[in-house]
Amino acid sequence: MVLKKLLNYKDKVVIVTGGARGIGRAIAMAYAAEGASVIIGDIDSFSAGETLRLIEENGGAGYFIETDLSIPDHIVNLIFETEKRFSSIEILINNGGVYAPKSPYDLSVDEWDRIINTNLRSVFLCSREAAKVMRKNKKGSIVNIASTRAFMSEPATEAYAASKGGIVAITHALAASFASDNIQVNCISPGWIETGDYNSLSKRDHKQHLSGRVGFPEDIARACLYLTDENNNFVNGTNLIIDGGMTRKMIYE
Repeated sequence: MVLKKLLNYKDKVVIVTGGARGIGRAIAMAYAAEGASVIIGDIDSFSAGETLRLIEENGGAGYFIETDLSIPDHIVNLIFETEKRFSSIEILINNGGVYAPKSPYDLSVDEWDRIINTNLRSVFLCSREAAKVMRKNKKGSIVNIASTRAFMSEPATEAYAASKGGIVAITHALAASFASDNIQVNCISPGWIETGDYNSLSKRDHKQHLSGRVGFPEDIARACLYLTDENNNFVNGTNLIIDGGMTRKMIYE
């Protein structure tokens, strides 16, 4: 059997939630560099503008639809406007989310709901609405960005950990539900991905990883390209941990 060439994204329509900054920006730029039309759904219009500028400087095509993932109507609008403009959606990357550490003794119900709704409920709603479009062509791919915080924690991260654990679980549930429409659903759990000043990290930071370094946003972007490649549709319902081996390294102090 001859292996098929991978990474054929020319003219594909890709939605990246939370694509204005950090990991989302790297994902958006990666798809645009491969010839896809990339729609950024984000609440941060200023940072989204910078991402679009970077995409266009590299010859790519990017678009912005202001989207607050905690508001269901915004999600419906994101999918509606994308289909209206492009008539199809091939790929959805559910990356958007918020992080607000707070002691469980002090965390209010409203604060809990904001994190759960933004991080987890949005994955369900975005996936459902996008799948309605994808199933018209009996083809599509969804990648949910979770976190190694689904499996290990620091204090005061209950809502965030719960949302990321829920993303891992809903991934295989959606994969089962969408299988008959030939829509693959997978998940990535990033570890320590530095989105700020990489040069400020210490040797100790890097040595916590079997790979000998902290991750780059591009490490996650490359994984998205792999998971959504049509030739890799045998990968389905899985969670890919990308953490440089940090969760597998025993550290004694």
